[in-house]
Amino acid sequence: MNSQTLERLQKMHLYGMYDAFKTSLETTLKESLTQDQFIAHLVASEWDNRRNRAVERAVKAACFRYSARLEEVDYSFERGLDRNQVERLACMDFIRERRDLFITGPTGTGKSYLATALGNKACLDGYRVIYAGTAKLMQQLKYAKAKGTFLLEMKRIERTELLILDDFGMQAFDSQARGILMDIIEDRHKKRSTLITSQVPVKGWYDVIGEKTVADAVLDRIVHNALRVELLGESIRKRKSKSENEFI
Repeated sequence: MNSQTLERLQKMHLYGMYDAFKTSLETTLKESLTQDQFIAHLVASEWDNRRNRAVERAVKAACFRYSARLEEVDYSFERGLDRNQVERLACMDFIRERRDLFITGPTGTGKSYLATALGNKACLDGYRVIYAGTAKLMQQLKYAKAKGTFLLEMKRIERTELLILDDFGMQAFDSQARGILMDIIEDRHKKRSTLITSQVPVKGWYDVIGEKTVADAVLDRIVHNALRVELLGESIRKRKSKSENEFI
């Protein structure tokens, strides 16, 4: 009967229950619990299994450039990073409030790492996330227009609760990219959160976007209610290299 039960749990894709029940057969766990406790244990195991798989799918779908965790953010370097501010952001209230977030600063100060760490935390909290280099996303969406899948891609972006646009302003926007950016911002305005990292200060984004009318329309929708993290100083990698060389 136990073999049949295990087989049925697998066929019903109840893998958390399967693992918990199989473990109970191999140990004395079942004998130490009441019937109600044992059922609760099976349900909790299934719940945790499904949640973990959902997080794994969300992280995979986000396409993060690399792995990053908020617990591993380095506060030992002077770069204007406020631990209290990061901890407040980690609560994800800015996503629930549909506010945007800008992380700006010189190259190597950890903008992308912090954005990715916040994106990972959002996945853990059950939010859909897309991470993309801004220039690369523009190219992909131009290709989608040519292929006839642009509207589908835009719907996917619109539904995503947190869109991370990394390295904003690394390349100037051409006419087509400006139109795509405007569409993205318009679709998400007051509906979803957008996190933007950039080496260019926010006041320089007008020049990056490149066309005054579009720049005004885009920035009017994202700047006024956005939260900001402004990092300072030279590259962390450069400072680490200097520190290591001092001991050579």
